[in-house]
This record gives sequence, C-alpha cells and structure tokens, in this order.
Amino acid sequence: MPRILNLGSINLDHVYRVPHFVRPGETLSSNEYSLGFGGKGFNQSIALARAGARVVHAGAVGKDGRALLERLRTEGVDAGRVAQVDGATGHAVIQVDPSGQNAIVIHGGANAGVTPENFDTFFRGFGPGDHFLCQNETSAVPEALVRARKEGLTVWFNPAPMSEAAADYPFETVDWLVVNETEGGDLSGARTPETIIETLRKRFPRLSVVLTLGGDGVIVASGGTTFQIPAHAVETVDTTAAGDTFIGYFVAGVMNGDNREEAARRAARAAALCVARPGAADSIPRRNEL
Repeated sequence: MPRILNLGSINLDHVYRVPHFVRPGETLSSNEYSLGFGGKGFNQSIALARAGARVVHAGAVGKDGRALLERLRTEGVDAGRVAQVDGATGHAVIQVDPSGQNAIVIHGGANAGVTPENFDTFFRGFGPGDHFLCQNETSAVPEALVRARKEGLTVWFNPAPMSEAAADYPFETVDWLVVNETEGGDLSGARTPETIIETLRKRFPRLSVVLTLGGDGVIVASGGTTFQIPAHAVETVDTTAAGDTFIGYFVAGVMNGDNREEAARRAARAAALCVARPGAADSIPRRNEL
C-alpha cells in the first residue's frame, strides 16, 4: 500500500466566535474562545489518516508543540519526521462569525524553519509508488516540490495561502494541483472555472487540476476527463477545515486506486460533514461516518 509524505504546517489555533469580523480601529468582544490544533498541513494529515491513508507528516514545531505531535500519533499519523526547533510553534488567530464564515491571521513560527537540510530525513524511504503533498504554509516549498519529483513521488500541491512568490514555483514538478477559484485565478490570470483549468493545463500539460468552488462543488480535470461534483447542502457552522477535509479524502481515494469521480463524491460528503461542525481538525469526519 502506498504511503504519503505530507510536508505541512502545524499550528495552535486561537479561535474566537464573534458577532462580526473585526473592523479597522474596532475593539470587539468575542462570544466564545477555544484553543485548538490546526494548520493546513496538520488538518490534511488527519483527514488523510481518517480516510484510510498511510501518512507520514514532515514539518517543524517549537517546544510548545509537543501536544500537537502526540495528537498526530493518536490519529495514526507518523510524526517522527517533524523537526523541533527553537522558538514558537506556528499559530493562527481565527474569527468565526454567526454564519460560520471565518477570517484567519497566521504567524508561521516554526513552520518557517523548514530548510532543504531537513529533506534527507523527510524523504528517507520514499520512492516511486508513494505520494507527496504540501501546502504553502511552510518554508522551502519550491525546493520540496523539486525533491519530491526527483524521488519519483506523485506530487500534490495545494498553494494555500496564496502568495505572489507561488506564481513562480516549479509547477512542472506537480502532478495534481488543488486550488480554489481565487487561487486558480491568481495563478492563471483567468476568471472563470473553465478558463482557469484550460489555462493551467495548457501551460503545464501533465497537470491534473482540482478546482474547488465552495457551494458550487468541485471540478476535476485529469487526463482527458473533466467532471463536476456538486456540493452537499448543509447548515454551515464553521468552514475552517472544509477544504483540508476534501483534499485529504480525495487524495486518499486516488492513492487507493478508487474511481476518481467516486473519490471526489466521497470527499464532498466528508467536507459537508466538516462544515456542519465547529472547529478545525476536530470537525473532520471519520470514514465510517460517511
């Protein structure tokens, strides 16, 4: 059975439920506060594991991040390749409004301490048949994409949060690109789903594109096949980890050799369950709940 190496962020999440997102110059009282575990990488590793994938997480935490590593282990994720560095673990300040929408400020912390010098440890034992996933919340992402291609892994990239520098990343190394409409538009210069996918695949002919559309579902374009899966209508409580849940479940399905359309449908069901619950990693459903 293939494994997946996920080079990803690990964060402490400070979550505030607020009557509305704070405005410039405003001091706002929150209705509720909670401290949770998150980061796109952390969430995606848990989603992968709960979907049944064999996951090894790579990244970095500070001394205050030991509980995060233990949580990964309890989820069945191999956290032995997470480096411990001086300084603080990455963290996020998350506002959640009454409709369940969120606004997030991120401090990279230890996530910015990943360097290519870590790669021999990270990639040890991985090779053709295995998979690699990363987001854009750690340092050394371009170098990691190149290394993953060199090692013969199937390369998945979710360039979130989007940055100007990401436009110059080595997308020729990527097999699967997972983006939302905003990210896809920034990368392609196009503005409709169809033209975003067409532009990206014309620029990088070997690229498969997964374009998430929020309430309109997701479009998957791979090889000569393109299909759209609708989103499930649910009462939204918190959208924080919905995209991470979709990615984890879809990647796990492809790794398992499932029909890609069925893998996308399962991932959409998992994301719908996620948004109907509060929290980040804690809201990700397990496979037997779908």
